[in-house]
Amino acid sequence: MEPRSHDFKRRAACAVVDEQLKEALAKAQDGFVGKRAQVVEILPEFEQLREQGKIIGDHVLANLDYYLERYEAAVDKHGGQVHWAETPEDAQNIVRNICKRVDAKRVIKGKSMISEEVALNEALESYGLDVVESDLGEYILQLAKEPPSHIITPAIHKTKAQIAELFYNAHQKLGYDKKLDSVPDLVNEAREVLRSRYLEADVGITGANFLIAETGSNIIVTNEGNGDLSCTLPRVHIVTASIDKVVPTLDDASALLRLLARSATGQEFTSYTTLSTGPRRTADLDGPEEYHVVLVDNGRSKMLADGFREMLRCIRCGACMNHCPVYGAIGGHSYGWVYPGPMGSVLTPYFLGLKEAGDLANACTLNGRCASICPMKIPLPDLLREHRRRQFEAKLAPKIASFALASWGFLAKRPKLYQPLTALGMRMMGMVGRRKGRFRSLPMVGGWTDTRDLPAPQGKTFHMAWRKRRMLTAKTKMGDQSDQGKGSELRVFAFLTIILAPILSVVLVGGYGLFVWMFQLIAGPPIQ
Repeated sequence: MEPRSHDFKRRAACAVVDEQLKEALAKAQDGFVGKRAQVVEILPEFEQLREQGKIIGDHVLANLDYYLERYEAAVDKHGGQVHWAETPEDAQNIVRNICKRVDAKRVIKGKSMISEEVALNEALESYGLDVVESDLGEYILQLAKEPPSHIITPAIHKTKAQIAELFYNAHQKLGYDKKLDSVPDLVNEAREVLRSRYLEADVGITGANFLIAETGSNIIVTNEGNGDLSCTLPRVHIVTASIDKVVPTLDDASALLRLLARSATGQEFTSYTTLSTGPRRTADLDGPEEYHVVLVDNGRSKMLADGFREMLRCIRCGACMNHCPVYGAIGGHSYGWVYPGPMGSVLTPYFLGLKEAGDLANACTLNGRCASICPMKIPLPDLLREHRRRQFEAKLAPKIASFALASWGFLAKRPKLYQPLTALGMRMMGMVGRRKGRFRSLPMVGGWTDTRDLPAPQGKTFHMAWRKRRMLTAKTKMGDQSDQGKGSELRVFAFLTIILAPILSVVLVGGYGLFVWMFQLIAGPPIQ
């Protein structure tokens, strides 16, 4: 997939006014959020499970080399083979060489985000292989020639009418000449079309939700059963997975599976949870003749030693994007690469670089909702702030943004200057906006006022309001001292207002606009 994260602002602006996208996202997100809340409510130990998941993840990351070697040994013991891919090109070549050696012509694929990350489909198709996605959402997008927009439900952005049109155009040559209008009919038609593809495939490729170090097994979870068919019917099974998918034991995997289903789709458990361990044995009735696992690094070893280590705990549940107001307004394609939403805003700039994808971290409002529901307790807002910090230090942020942040930082570190200036600015803006209580427009903040009014300040800063509250609380103890302090404060404020106001008025009006513009830059545009 060609990265387009550098075009995030334009793509997001187009997505915000896409009515069909709004309709599709609203229906899907309401279901995800509500169902998760229901299954979490009936599981009293859910928070303990989250803590357990974090402990398991941190333990694995602290001993990742040991568990990867143990996993490889277990796979070898059961007749499989592990291949190590440091880069996407390595992964492409490994899979392509396996297909070439077994003289494969057709490949059936289960859903795999790591295969999207390494652009595996494109590489295999360029080699002349017929590659078909078996996951219904991925199959829909393959017909539409689009990348996924969600890591759990890849076609979340498609409406029923759009899918019906895709099927009608693609399946006519197969004898399906009726345009369908119901979901069950669309699913049945896709099932009929894909059934023969399983039987014809030479190679089946799946992802892995978890890799079990003690047994050499891989686990996939699906609600369609396509993963089972993809890994048992073809004569060669290839698992593609990133190195952070390994867990020590089946018990550890069981705990994480309880978190995964509830967080992803609001289910207590997915319909199919499949464990594969090596190729077919003599007594087995089905299964592949060969079993291969391609372990992809692609920068994760570097991340392990970096400030983004905690992101490697991610189990790809998609809960962060289901609850994200920004994702809910612009969808997944706006992010321009494989991983959308909050987790994508952390991963994409890391893998592609801040120069390509720096805007993603700046789109977040830092409301913290993603961190509060993450089953692995990943501090996503903190990681996004770290991207912003690095972007600022590397001088990759827009010049005016860097200047604004540097100016604010200069003042914020000097309270004796910051507090009186902001007090004067708030007082003046409060006076100007007092009549209507809002501003329809202001210099430098058109991105905000184009879509909503900006509330006028009340005329006091937080520091002033807090100081007044403390003075009132302590009045009985302080006696007249509180009045003296208040009089002193008022004299200072009067001096600033009377002497400096004529000089600073114009500057501060613009300065408040700059402050709001800077806030808009940090927090992102308002969500409609």
